[in-house]
Amino acid sequence: MKIHLTSVFVDDQAKALRFYTEILGFVKKHDVPLGEQARWLTVTSPADPGGTELLLEPADHPAVKPYRDALVKDGIPLAQSAVDDVKAEYKRLHGLGVRFAQEPLEMGPATTAVFDDTCGNLIQIATQPQ
Repeated sequence: MKIHLTSVFVDDQAKALRFYTEILGFVKKHDVPLGEQARWLTVTSPADPGGTELLLEPADHPAVKPYRDALVKDGIPLAQSAVDDVKAEYKRLHGLGVRFAQEPLEMGPATTAVFDDTCGNLIQIATQPQ
């Protein structure tokens, strides 16, 4: 068994697609209309196009808002991505205007940073030693 798909709830799929592709550097994998407004919209890493997909899922369910609000209030990231160098990625993203809730922080063998994805979520990036 392996993880094939995971999701983040987003307020606006078009805005999320722009952020996740143009700022974070993911590539669009699937974009299938589902009715009038929703889409089956996934992105993946260009380094592993056949790997795990991230579904940019509409945040329409009533349970989503209180859940995400509580996570953001407590500073808890909804998801995490691995990067080769957190400090370099922080500098790149910060230069593109990304707002960070936590600057790079060394925590034992790992370095992490947490940013706002502009779509209602906190996302963590992490580097762990090889």
